[in-house]
Amino acid sequence: MKKKFLSVLVLIAVSLTSIAQQKSGLRILAVHKIQSDGGWDYLSIDQQHNNLFVSHGNQVNVLNKNNGDSVGVISNTLGVHGITIANAFGKGYTTNGKAGSCTVFDLNNFKVLGQVKVGQNPDATFFDDYSKKVIVFNGKSNDASIIDPQVDKVIATIALGGKPEAGVSDRKGKIYVNIEDTGEIVCFDSNSYKVLSRYKLSGGEEPSGLAIDRSTSRLFTVCANKLMFILDAKTGKQIASLPIGDNCDGVVFDPATKLVYCANGVGNITVVKEISANKFMVHETVSTAAGARTIAIDLTSHHLFLPTASFEKSTNASERPHRVAGSFKILEVGK
Repeated sequence: MKKKFLSVLVLIAVSLTSIAQQKSGLRILAVHKIQSDGGWDYLSIDQQHNNLFVSHGNQVNVLNKNNGDSVGVISNTLGVHGITIANAFGKGYTTNGKAGSCTVFDLNNFKVLGQVKVGQNPDATFFDDYSKKVIVFNGKSNDASIIDPQVDKVIATIALGGKPEAGVSDRKGKIYVNIEDTGEIVCFDSNSYKVLSRYKLSGGEEPSGLAIDRSTSRLFTVCANKLMFILDAKTGKQIASLPIGDNCDGVVFDPATKLVYCANGVGNITVVKEISANKFMVHETVSTAAGARTIAIDLTSHHLFLPTASFEKSTNASERPHRVAGSFKILEVGK
């Protein structure tokens, strides 16, 4: 009996090793250059219209995600951070950090339709398919603004008790958001706008990017101390923690491949494989470029897009490297 048990353990170990060694074949397929200067943050994909929206300085650059061609610009989005796509309403929304507002634009022609005043320093944002609302997380006022796309007005403000970063929906009525300065995930109801729970991240510091596997109710949060935590979205229980690269800000999940992609500003992507609801492992590390720390996934092609630029070499280790003018680009990663 003992020999049979040991044989089973060996088979499991060999199987897991085989999974870990099967590389995905990911590499940089293309570099899409954007001829303008300024910093950057999030980027978003409109799957219906095949467009990629990139926050860049005080504007949003729009590229065709299939070939990288420039198809438009949304101007005067002061200090833009995020872009969300509300295809059900034919509209998109940018979060303008310096203006404390969201710019509403037409997804067909990128024309500006209006402005919505939200909280202080609006940052991450997404459209919740369940409640049909735009969720905006405000970094300085420590709250979330809920926009009704039917009237383009804020209909609720939710105090979060700390600085929010990225958020996700379970598409069943619950919203989850990372709280950077308190090291936790807050869950609130998308209908009543009441905070339901707070999940403290034991061992996690300054969580930023957040993704979800809705089929298994697993949350993937990435932290500044180079760790990814996997939590049970229903209970907050920490299922696993895995090492990632330095300076991470974005994470995405591909439901078709069960792979989690973590964008590390140090210059790589940590790929995590979901083997089961309770078993995860680092699958591989894919080289990208320094500064590529936010990420978007095309769920049709399964390609990844990461913004960055070239940097001047500095002899002062404590000084942030300076961007090379005119070097802003989008890396397209795939097979």
